[in-house]
Amino acid sequence: MVPPDDQGGEDGAWYVYQCTGEGFTDAAWRPPVWIPHEQRPDGSTGPSVVEVAHRAYAQLHLTAPQISVSPAAEQLVRLPTWLWLDPDTWAPISATASVPGVSVTATAVPQSVSWAMGDGATVTCGGPGTPFASGTDPAAESPDCGHIYTAASERYDVTATVEWTVSWAGAGQSGVFPGLTTSTSTQVRVVESQTLTTN
Repeated sequence: MVPPDDQGGEDGAWYVYQCTGEGFTDAAWRPPVWIPHEQRPDGSTGPSVVEVAHRAYAQLHLTAPQISVSPAAEQLVRLPTWLWLDPDTWAPISATASVPGVSVTATAVPQSVSWAMGDGATVTCGGPGTPFASGTDPAAESPDCGHIYTAASERYDVTATVEWTVSWAGAGQSGVFPGLTTSTSTQVRVVESQTLTTN
């Protein structure tokens, strides 16, 4: 907090918010923000808990999805394509905003991922998907997130969009914020499988 100033007679103060989280230090500079004070039950004054929660929400840095598909080089018509995201990115992400007497943490949790496959189909999965393991039958379908192309193409644009729910808690209060999304795109080539015949 920086020293109070006159804002047309409004009771309040200038605050500088800093994002905190496990494993990193926030060194970003942010301009001070004027927040009116509210009267709390204990008689003290300061920014409302909801105001601080909004600051924590604004400081969330969500991880963009990292797309993987199998087969890795080219997809084959009428054979399963496995879809998955880096499992390490499928985890809650939090940010905390604090002012004297109030500390609030906003937490975003990934809920589902929607895959736009480029051929008009959309696949929705409830998790990051299962990575294709070496030795797996190429004709086997993914147990939880996959697609089968029915037409060849030199380029299909594939986009994965993750839906996040966001909640907050602090100073004895809690609530929810509008959900957030992150997305990443890639391109895949789909070819017809060739069968070799001999006489």
